[in-house]
Amino acid sequence: MWRSLRPLGRSAASGGYRRYAWTDADADCRLWFRMQAEARRLDVETDRNGNQWAWLGDPAAGDAVVTGSHLDSVPDGGAFDGPLGVVSSFAALDELRSRGASFKRPLAIVNFGDEEGARFGLACVGSRLTAGHLTKEQAHELRDGDGTSLPQAMEAAGYDPDAIGPDPERLARIGAFVELHVEQGRALDLSGDAVGIASAIWPHGRWRYDFAGEANHAGTTRLVDRRDPMLTYAETVLAARREAELAGAVATFGKIAVEPNGVNAIPSLVRGWLDARAADQDALDAVVAGVETAARDYADRHGIDLTVVRESFTSVVDFSHALRDELSRILGDSAAATGTTGPSGKVPVLGTGAGHDAGILSASIPTAMLFVRNPTGVSHSPAEFAAEDDCLAGVRALADVLEELACR
Repeated sequence: MWRSLRPLGRSAASGGYRRYAWTDADADCRLWFRMQAEARRLDVETDRNGNQWAWLGDPAAGDAVVTGSHLDSVPDGGAFDGPLGVVSSFAALDELRSRGASFKRPLAIVNFGDEEGARFGLACVGSRLTAGHLTKEQAHELRDGDGTSLPQAMEAAGYDPDAIGPDPERLARIGAFVELHVEQGRALDLSGDAVGIASAIWPHGRWRYDFAGEANHAGTTRLVDRRDPMLTYAETVLAARREAELAGAVATFGKIAVEPNGVNAIPSLVRGWLDARAADQDALDAVVAGVETAARDYADRHGIDLTVVRESFTSVVDFSHALRDELSRILGDSAAATGTTGPSGKVPVLGTGAGHDAGILSASIPTAMLFVRNPTGVSHSPAEFAAEDDCLAGVRALADVLEELACR
């Protein structure tokens, strides 16, 4: 499975992945998902929001156990973020069948659409629509960097954009969702454990900063006569780092658009996107407020007009305590029985600053997450990595969980 998925949407230049929503690479990944599901005699369907589901058993029976993740990527992303969860889900089903497991509840493997938000700037579009956290009207306003709207992109890919929207009937049929994901950090590497359980997702959001100045000639305009928005943007980037350090949080300006974007032209507009995350809401509020205050101060000094727009926000997500405790019990019992308990003597439980579809769905259904060790902590990069032994440990852990939830 890993070998067949690996080349899809991969850039020869960077070695990273460009699997953006509703593109040819996305279509290739969707076909791969369908082929894997059909090879396992699963019933495949695509819901109104473009999410793919592979079912074992009757979905209408209700109380289904669902696992899976996503196959799309950030620009030049790594091979594991998202795909590891989907590949591991199919592998876990293979493992359960090899054990002769008898399923008492329906089981589904899901590929959520547009989780990364790389094309339209909003993460977890597929799960947000399904859970009712994003309306059809809001989704129809989304546009990519070329001006293509989400409806136009969906139509070009053969999907109906007018059908998107909340899907409470589907969610009502799900009793539990467990998402496996490569860890996006080094907590497991530092503890010496191959697999961990998520406790919560930090509150996080994205803010767009528009710095408007005055275009002019780079070679003939005196420094004192300039209204250069790039200066204000640069100072704001440094302010974000300072505010994050003070609050024990993280803040990043990772995307920028410049107009007119000429080497010998002073910009008329610099647009930057702030990604900010913290362990609690107070810390996040402090960072966001501090960055905006600093940006407006710099803008006033340089004669720059500033507009700040919050494009997305997710409050702190505490995963289902009951389901999390059940996973701890299942994996603890399994480790004790096989003698594979980690150095800590128990399965570690850790928080994360990364958003996931499981976090979006947590307000609607019981959700939980498993993390697989990432020895470097690198993610959203071609250097992202997880060792094969750790990936197989993740598959076994997921299989143990699914067996307990769906077969007993």
